[in-house]
Amino acid sequence: MTRMSDAEMIMWAVEKDPALRSDFINITILEREPDLVRFRASIERVLGAIPKLTQRVVSAPLRLAPPEWRDDPHFDLDYHLRTIAAPAPGGQRELLDLAAVLSATPLDRSRPLWEFTLVTGLESGGAALLQKVHHTITDGVGGVKLSLSLLDFEPDPVPAEQPTPAAQVAAEYDAEQRTDVGEDPIVRTTPFDVLGDALTFAIGNGVTRARRGLNSATSLAIHPTSAGQRANDTARMLGSIRRQLFVTEPSRSELMRPRSLGRVFDAFQAPLDDARRVASALGGSVNDAYVTGLTGALGLYHERMGQPCDELRMAMPISTRTSDDDEESNSFTPARVVVPVQPKDPAARFALVHDQLAAVRSEPAIGAAGSLAGLLTPLPTSALVSLTRSQAGTIDFAASNLRGSPVDLYLAGARILANFPMGPRTGCGLNVTLLSYKNSLDMGLNIDPASVTDTHTLLDCFDESFGALFDVAR
Repeated sequence: MTRMSDAEMIMWAVEKDPALRSDFINITILEREPDLVRFRASIERVLGAIPKLTQRVVSAPLRLAPPEWRDDPHFDLDYHLRTIAAPAPGGQRELLDLAAVLSATPLDRSRPLWEFTLVTGLESGGAALLQKVHHTITDGVGGVKLSLSLLDFEPDPVPAEQPTPAAQVAAEYDAEQRTDVGEDPIVRTTPFDVLGDALTFAIGNGVTRARRGLNSATSLAIHPTSAGQRANDTARMLGSIRRQLFVTEPSRSELMRPRSLGRVFDAFQAPLDDARRVASALGGSVNDAYVTGLTGALGLYHERMGQPCDELRMAMPISTRTSDDDEESNSFTPARVVVPVQPKDPAARFALVHDQLAAVRSEPAIGAAGSLAGLLTPLPTSALVSLTRSQAGTIDFAASNLRGSPVDLYLAGARILANFPMGPRTGCGLNVTLLSYKNSLDMGLNIDPASVTDTHTLLDCFDESFGALFDVAR
C-alpha cells in the first residue's frame, strides 16, 4: 500500500473543478493494426510490474492523510482496453477529433485510473492507440517509460526466456495474494482500516514535523551567527514563492484569457536535427529551441489576431526524476516563467529565452515545492480549488518536453509512425507537449477553443516560426 504525495493529493482534490482535471492522453499512430493477442499479453506483463495499474484510490476520512492506493478486488482488464473504429475517412483530423471527445470523459474514480483505446480503420490501413492516464499515477517522463515497457525494437522479437523457478514461485505467490484480495475485499477496504491507517500516518507525520522544528531550533541556539544568513535565505525564498506559487498578476494575453471546458486537439511536427543544429549554433539546448519556436508562433498569432503582445507567462515542468525513481511517481516541479515573444529575430529571442529558462531553474521555490505542497494540504478542498483556479488564470500557456526513442519502435508487430502527447491544460488556454521520436519533434496541442479561436492560423504561425528559427543554422 502506498499513499499519494502531497502534490498528488492536491492534484486529486482540486478536480472538484472539472477545469482542473489532470489526466493526460498520448496518441500513438501505427502503420497497421497490432496483433491483439500479443498486445493484450504485453499489457498483462506490464500490470505485474506497475501495481498502480491494478489499484484504485481510497481517500481517508476528513482528509486526515493523503489518499492511498489499494488493490482493486474487481479489476477487469476488459474495462480498461477498448477498441473503436475511426470515423470516415479516417485521417489525422478525424483521429484527433475522436481523441478529444474520448478525453473529455473523466476517468472512473472507483477503478484504476487508466484507459487504453485502440482505434482501427485509419487511412491506408493504419491504426492508433490512445493511452489515457491520470497524472497521480505518474508524470510525463514516467508515462513515456510506461509506454516503452509495452514496445519492442523489432516487429517480431525473439520471445523472452522462461522465468527461473524462483521467479515462477514469486509470481504464483503474488497471484495467490491477489486472489485472496478478490475473495475477501472487505478485509482490505473497511472504513475502520482506512481510518486507522490515516490516523497512524497523521500521527507519524506530526511527530516528524515536530522533530524537524526541534532540530532547527537547536541548531539556531548552537549557531546564533547563522540567523542573519537564514533571514536572507528566508527573504529570498519568500520572493521566489511569490513569483512561482502565488502570482497576483493576470495572464499577459488578453486574447487568450477567456477559458472554457471545451477541447480541441491538434498536432505539429518539426525536424529534430534542425533543432539540434540551431541549438548548437546559438549556444543553447534543444529545449531552448523548442520554447523559442513556441514563443515566436504565439507572437505571430497575436499579431494576426490583431492583439500583439511582447511577452507571455509559461508554465513548464522541471523534472526532478533520478535513477532511483520508479515509473509510478510524479518527480517534477511546476515552474512559471515570463518568456518573450519579441523580437521577431529568432536568434535574439533564443538568447532571451535561454537566459530566462536558466534563471528559473535557480529559483529557491522550485527545490522546496514538495515541502510547500505539504503546507497547503490541510486547507479545505474549496480553498485549494479556489487557489489553484486563481493561479491557473495567471498562465497563458503550458509547455512540456519529453525525450522519446531515437529508433523505430513496434507495438505488437505494428511500427509506430508518430506520437502526439496531449498534456492536461489544468485551467490554462493551451498546452503544447513535445515527445521526440527518431528525427521528429512530435508536438501535441491541447487547445481551449475559447482561448485560441483560430487553430488554422495558429498552426500556420507554428510553421513560420520554427522555419525561421531553423533557417538561422542553415
